[in-house]
Amino acid sequence: MPLLEIAPNAVCVTYAKCLFQSAMAGGGPSAVQSALEELESILSIARQDRRVGEFMSSRIISGDKKVATLRKVFVGRTSDMVANFLCVLADNGRLALLPAIVAAFDELVQASFGRVEVDVYTASPMDDAARSALSASIKAKLGREPVLHCYTDPTLIGGIRLQIGDQLFDASVSTRLRKIRDRISENGLPAVRAAFDKIFRADANLN
Repeated sequence: MPLLEIAPNAVCVTYAKCLFQSAMAGGGPSAVQSALEELESILSIARQDRRVGEFMSSRIISGDKKVATLRKVFVGRTSDMVANFLCVLADNGRLALLPAIVAAFDELVQASFGRVEVDVYTASPMDDAARSALSASIKAKLGREPVLHCYTDPTLIGGIRLQIGDQLFDASVSTRLRKIRDRISENGLPAVRAAFDKIFRADANLN
């Protein structure tokens, strides 16, 4: 059974808030950022290694055994806070929710620190100058520091597509071409057919 890749629910948000508060109390913003980076790294491993993902999401392995294994693996390799947090999740049968809990924690961190995560899709890789210009533009419009995650998608042809939360801003060439094609299909072709029909009817009347 794989990890549960679901949208954060109330349970996930509650765990995320508890971790955020503990990290802030224990070390402030730097501790919070460190916890986020550690959890994202652990989640990446769980997604890439099927055995790790299945261990975390297993309903057969007891909570006690999961806790013991997690302590062997993570104590001394991650912060005590993150290691203990994973053990709490395992002990309460919530380890399979790690992707959603990390997502909820990430949203909380970015919002609390005045940042916003932005997925950027372009046809070719962006250079540093373009990234800086885009970052400045987004910050000016949203009033928050953007955290850019840049991806390359050759199907876009050109232009750019931004995903900010659940909002999509699509200014790609491929989308503009599709819209033009759709307009022609919906509006242009009927008009062309109507013009031809008019000509054909006129010819028929002359004959």
